[in-house]
Amino acid sequence: MRFISAAEIDDLLTFPALIDALADAFKGRIATPTRHHHAIEGHGATATLLLMPAWTEPSVEPAYVGTKVVTVYPDNAAASLPSVMGTYLLMDGRSGKPLAALDGTRLTLWRTAATSALASRMLERRDTERMLMVGAGALSPFLVKAHRSVRRFEDIAIWARRPDAAAEVVTALAADGIQARVAEDLEGEARQADLISCATLAREPLVQGRWLKRTAHLDLVGAFNLSMREADDEALQRGHVFIDTEAALHEGGDVAVAIAAGAYRPDLVAGTLGSLCQGEHDTAAERDDVTVFKSVGTALADLAAAMLVWKLAA
Repeated sequence: MRFISAAEIDDLLTFPALIDALADAFKGRIATPTRHHHAIEGHGATATLLLMPAWTEPSVEPAYVGTKVVTVYPDNAAASLPSVMGTYLLMDGRSGKPLAALDGTRLTLWRTAATSALASRMLERRDTERMLMVGAGALSPFLVKAHRSVRRFEDIAIWARRPDAAAEVVTALAADGIQARVAEDLEGEARQADLISCATLAREPLVQGRWLKRTAHLDLVGAFNLSMREADDEALQRGHVFIDTEAALHEGGDVAVAIAAGAYRPDLVAGTLGSLCQGEHDTAAERDDVTVFKSVGTALADLAAAMLVWKLAA
């Protein structure tokens, strides 16, 4: 069995290729049973253990089975460690033979950012110019790069509660030849942004619906449990809401929280990423209304990304 490191994943993957692979996977060729979600108490802030299995449908060749094991420890930032870490095990779908163990943390960063970019490729207007990245964690530069692969931005602003953290993201992006700047006024930046991408662990809404431009696209990636929010109820009520999978109706923050509170109804959700990829919705790039995409993560995307890495590594 081969181990594929984070550095190897970075060398092998590109966002255009991964986004295309995800577009194909979301058309329904991968089975994704319910993931296991466990709370771990007694280690400071409540931690989370996630087990995410998936396998290709019988008609797919070559066939694969995969499982991601993920831990989420919110206190890790104090120890300069990522909050989210994991390992991905890829197996042969016909024999069950282990093929590779991939750095699950890196794979998650790539597939999460690519999933958001896939949604924005179909929902976001083509004439977008300004991107606002809310959050300065490990995922932030990946989201910027992913969204840049499907849209051109004249201005990219990074906002975080700690300006020094935002400055670190700006520096990291500069090393890859991407110009960005630190944003200080969240409301002012949000009111001007064409795309707002959020990847935080916020407990209270950061983005207010009344701030959104009429043609804005809001990408909600963080807020992974029911005690978290990145956008308020009005942001959902104003927009055409799409979710990565039906799990977002009862898992994660934002959409599930608003539904549980009676501020939003499940039937108002316009569709899933799967239904978008299957052509069931108008994806006109010149739409004149707010669009919202909420992702809670899916094993489908993990397996699709792992399959692409394995193919490219061969």
